[in-house]
Amino acid sequence: MLLLLLIFLLQNGQRAEVSFFGAHGQLPMGVALLLAAVFGILLVALPGTARIMQLKMRRERGTGTERPTGPPRVTGESADRL
Repeated sequence: MLLLLLIFLLQNGQRAEVSFFGAHGQLPMGVALLLAAVFGILLVALPGTARIMQLKMRRERGTGTERPTGPPRVTGESADRL
């Protein structure tokens, strides 16, 4: 995998101008694309991780919706017929 990444970076060595929140600079195209991919992953992973942690804490506190863990109980007339 690292070999493929190295080949990608070497084949995309032409300079690209990058502007981000007022900062301007020039980077090799491969590096700019790699950084964009990394920041994109972080943009998705951080809120997702925070949401998972929020749901885990809610479950541990017991404030979430409770699901029965065993088979459903039979009550009323249905139980009398068994």
